[in-house]
Amino acid sequence: MHICFIEDTLLHGGTQMWVVEAVRDFLVCGAQVTLLSPAGSWVAQRSAGTDARIVAYDWDGVAAQDEAVCRIWTDALRDCAVALCTVHPPRGDFQCARFAARCIAESGLPTCLVTKSGTVVPAYRREFYLPDERVCSSIIAIAAFTRGYLIETYRIPADKVTLIYQGVDLRRFRPAPALQEEGLRCYPLPPGASPVLACVGSFEPRKGQAVLLEAVAALPDAHLLLVGDGPDETWLRATIERMGLVERVHFFPFTARPEFVFARADITVLPSLYKEGLPNVLLESMAMGVPVVASRLGGVPEVVLEGETGYTVAPGEAGQLADAIRRLWEDRAAYARMSEQAQQMMEEQFDRSVQFEQFLTHLKSVMKGNPPQGPL
Repeated sequence: MHICFIEDTLLHGGTQMWVVEAVRDFLVCGAQVTLLSPAGSWVAQRSAGTDARIVAYDWDGVAAQDEAVCRIWTDALRDCAVALCTVHPPRGDFQCARFAARCIAESGLPTCLVTKSGTVVPAYRREFYLPDERVCSSIIAIAAFTRGYLIETYRIPADKVTLIYQGVDLRRFRPAPALQEEGLRCYPLPPGASPVLACVGSFEPRKGQAVLLEAVAALPDAHLLLVGDGPDETWLRATIERMGLVERVHFFPFTARPEFVFARADITVLPSLYKEGLPNVLLESMAMGVPVVASRLGGVPEVVLEGETGYTVAPGEAGQLADAIRRLWEDRAAYARMSEQAQQMMEEQFDRSVQFEQFLTHLKSVMKGNPPQGPL
């Protein structure tokens, strides 16, 4: 089996971390792997030490979709039985899945194209998911919410959209004294900081860190770890100073080892305002036994079960967010129960090794022209 991962982004987030891990998983199981990604991208850099064939292109130049770019993509796809393409935003007339389908169709390649999506973006077009009728194609949705949205909104046939959760590496994300020690070392806080809240993700408006700051202001004993980077960082730092939260809100850079963050945290908070699928950080936090308070968006309610594994709140409601954090932390018996249930859910339903087998089974069936119908 030869699979091509298409990851048309320079970003480093949960999706890109999953791609890097999937490249390694497929190599371990004996597959040949090609990674098609922009030159200098985080994904390409992190995969450089593997046996994957890495095909790079200019991220800005590819938007021209000229003959030279087509040749690069076509050569990358030529020997691949299947291409798994994360659905990313368009840049002008260019969109990665659509361009991959064009290269496959115009060169008469037998490659099957599978698009993968979690985040729902209303501005996206149907053709970003199923780009070209001439190409064997299907979709993997990583949340039931996403699958339902694609079927209902774009009128995509149900048998074209398969639900496969990404899962979490339970060998890596599990409570352990060594992880707690490293968490204390990597994320130092004042003695007695309690509760410790963690918010892991890019600093941009849709992630809702501004709302979380309002909630923290209403929780005088709480300390917040803001872990990530992004365009809003300067503004967030200025806001924290203006709100008098400098002593209780702590910035740390993006990390490829979020297990140490969760080992340090008491509660993980996802205050997103829009555009969420099923963030990996929720699964990873819960696997570590750290309950979650999150915005009621996308696939979040599929894992954050109200009062069982955490709490959900309306997006943008700082008061609700503060109340949910306070309620979770002050009821110690409920906190312990939710911690245990969150970890149990991940072990029973989101084991990454099981999910990987489902990805493998699906891609093999796509190659045979017989994708399984509906959820796996």
